Amino acid sequence: MQSVPESNVLSVSGLNRLAKSLLEGHFPAVRVEGEISNLSRPSSGHWYFTLKDQSAQLRCAMFAGNNRRVRFKADSGLQVTVRGRLSIYEGRGDYQLIVDSMEEAGAGALQRAFELLKAKLEEEGLFRADTKRPLREDYRHIGLVTSATGAAVQDLISVFGRRSPTTRLTLFPVAVQGAQAPQEIVRAIANANRLAEKLGLQALIVGRGGGSIEDLQAFNEESVARAIVSSELPICSAVGHETDFTIADFVADLRAPTPSAAAELLSQNQEDQLQLLSAARARLLVLIQARLQASSKNLAWLVRSLKRPDRLLAEQSQHLDRLELQLVRAWRMRTQRSHSRVALLDQRLQSQSPKQRLTRVEQQLKDRKHRLMRAIKALIATKSANLGQLTRSLDTVSPLATLARGYSISYDANGALLRSADQTEAGAKLSTKVADGLIISTIDTIEKESR
Repeated sequence: MQSVPESNVLSVSGLNRLAKSLLEGHFPAVRVEGEISNLSRPSSGHWYFTLKDQSAQLRCAMFAGNNRRVRFKADSGLQVTVRGRLSIYEGRGDYQLIVDSMEEAGAGALQRAFELLKAKLEEEGLFRADTKRPLREDYRHIGLVTSATGAAVQDLISVFGRRSPTTRLTLFPVAVQGAQAPQEIVRAIANANRLAEKLGLQALIVGRGGGSIEDLQAFNEESVARAIVSSELPICSAVGHETDFTIADFVADLRAPTPSAAAELLSQNQEDQLQLLSAARARLLVLIQARLQASSKNLAWLVRSLKRPDRLLAEQSQHLDRLELQLVRAWRMRTQRSHSRVALLDQRLQSQSPKQRLTRVEQQLKDRKHRLMRAIKALIATKSANLGQLTRSLDTVSPLATLARGYSISYDANGALLRSADQTEAGAKLSTKVADGLIISTIDTIEKESR
């Protein structure tokens, strides 16, 4: 056996320190997955445990400052992924892993994949708000891409039935978890777009109920995300509970916190529609009443505009009087103009020297004057006679005016008008109508006048 020089002999502490330095220098940061066992939590707040797999184990230490950041309950038997550095505990020479962080093994891997895919798609611009299509609440036909047996489809049918029973729903059944789920979801979205025109589809709801990150993994797959982005139909993502977020939520045109909320967002409440109809009916009644009131006012104005016959006759009478005054004024003015013209002609005649012409002209002027005066007098007489005749005609046809002038009308006992003394005899009764009453008398004597 080869001897070792005394100068190269190490102490136990020195050897452990050297090994520790070599380990920490070559393994500054490692990630290890295994099952927790022999977990110890002393009063210092530090954790001491062993990570193991089927054939080996590793001592671990996680100090209080780091284990406070663990967001789940660490316990023996739990599969975890830890990050830390290899070291040696010099006091005992134990090989150990100083743990800086810890996460559940399954969820942690899925979460890392989620964050990587999210960053990739966001960099491609698939999350941009300006690329998303607005979804309405008045669709007549909506496709549902979800499980045929899950609670989500029942919630969707229930909410649509309560709020908008006229909206048609077409189910494209798919598995929502498991290895085949992403492929089925992609195929269902493609089929819905292919049949959209034939079926009259207007939008899609893609989703499922809540669950763990493993349960929701199908909606964190890149193939599903790209199928949603490529869809011609607008898509509402409704995956899990309100606190659950998936890649499908980020790429969809609209994210609903739950399937029930998706149905609320894409449906019109029939109660709201009834209220709108009631309001429209009330406005229509107000308009009808206003129109009726306006028509009533217009009719009243037309009634007031109609003139009574007696008022119309009075206005016509006034109009005749006005015409008569105008006629008289017109003849007076014409007469004055004639006199003026005669005077002017007389002056012109006086200025002319031949006496015969002057005499002849004077005679013509006198003749014209006499004819004019006669014509004027004749016209005035004619108008006066016509007016008198009209007045007498009115008085003649008025029986009351005749009675008022002292006349009376007699009737025999049968009410027949007496026009001759031969129509009655002595002793007969007469009824005599005078201006202010009726006189009943008996005939004593009848005297006939000779003609």
